[in-house]
Order: sequence, then C-alpha cells, then structure tokens
Amino acid sequence: MGKLDGKTALVTGGGRGIGRGIVVEFAREGADVAINYRRDRDAAEATAAEVRALGRRAVVVQADVGDQEAVGAMVAEAVAFLGGLDIAVANSGVASRVATVAKVDPAEWRRVLGTDLDGAFLTARAAIPHVVARKGAFIFISSIGADAAQAGGAPYHVAKAGVNALAKVLAKEVASDGVRVNVIAPGLVRSEMGERLLRFYGDVILQTIPLGRAGEPADIGRAAVFLASDDAAWITGKVLRVDGGVWM
Repeated sequence: MGKLDGKTALVTGGGRGIGRGIVVEFAREGADVAINYRRDRDAAEATAAEVRALGRRAVVVQADVGDQEAVGAMVAEAVAFLGGLDIAVANSGVASRVATVAKVDPAEWRRVLGTDLDGAFLTARAAIPHVVARKGAFIFISSIGADAAQAGGAPYHVAKAGVNALAKVLAKEVASDGVRVNVIAPGLVRSEMGERLLRFYGDVILQTIPLGRAGEPADIGRAAVFLASDDAAWITGKVLRVDGGVWM
C-alpha cells in the first residue's frame, strides 16, 4: 500500500529533472499525476509512460506557468482528467545568467521572476481552490540559493526567497481549511541545471556537500511524498532543505 494511494497530483515542470523525480515517486506511492511541461513534450510523454508502467494514470498538459490564462487552462485540464486535485506542486523554474546587480539586464530579471516567482504564484492561485476542496497539500520547490544569496545570482535567489515567503503566507491562509503548504529547497541536484553547475565547477563543488554527493531527483521526490502524505499531517509553513547538509 502506497503513501499516496487514491490521490491525484499536478506537478509543474514535471517532465524532466526534479519535476520528473517528484512525478515518478508520487506514482510509485499510488498517485495519478498531471504532468505539466512548457516546451519538451517528448520528455513529458516519457515521464507519463513511466507513471503508466507503475499502474497509475497520467496526463500531459502544456502551459507556460508565467501566463495566467495558460495556467488556468492547465489546472482545468488536470482537474477534468483526474477528477480533482489532492496535491499540487509548483516546481517549474529557470536559472539566471550570472551578473552583478549593477549589470543585470532588467529583461533577464523579469524573465527569471516571471517563471520562478510569478509562475509559483499563478499556479497556487489557480490550483489552491481545488486542493482546498480535497483538504490536500500544496508544495513549492524553492532552492537553498534563497538562503545562500550568492553574488551574481540576484534574479534566481530573489525569486526563490519570494517563493519561501509566498508559501508561508498561503500556509496561514488555508490552514483553517485543513490544507498544508510547505516548501522543498533543494541543494545541488543532478538535474539539467545541476549538471551545468557540475560541468562549470567540476567535482570541487561536491566538496562543499557534507554528505559528499549531489542529490538525485528521486531524493527530492521522496521528500515531496513525505510532505504530501499523512506522515506530514502536522507540518505546514515549513521550508525543508534537502541539500546533503550544505545549509545547517
């Protein structure tokens, strides 16, 4: 018996990387899943095939999470297929180009915040009424970058700090409805973004991780299962840093 048997879930950016790790672990624990993607339909369909191979239902839904109308249509399609939403995960994100605050192009600032922060807000705004109806759980995916706030990464780090704050506000707003809202803040994970960092810095970056390795998407997926399940029934408004011990 899985921890999420009979549950339904929507995961934005669910076709690749951390999103795929969450989708597959949800299915492994018994959930049916709507998998959002922006561009890479093939990856999303491959992830959906993995879900079906685990005996669960899956639907692939295209949307740019920074587009309010598209997000509304995405949630409506997911609900129509799944019959409701017990769990929603705002995972979609993009990295920012390295530049000091004085040199960040305002267009780059808007590009990153448009997906990483606006996208999280729009996903929550559209999905939360359905999650409330099921007394379910909402999960945001942030980053330990919100805490580290490293030089040269203002758009990304500011967006993720905003996600952390948004989650706490939402948690307070829906707690009386029986809904829990939490954040997972990953460290270095072997996603597309993480692999770029590994190529740029080499193995020296692994020396900054007390547990000595990069995370895998499944590590984040298992944390998401925990927060979405009854095992976390008395946890809300929290930021769970899953990072191999980097942020202590």
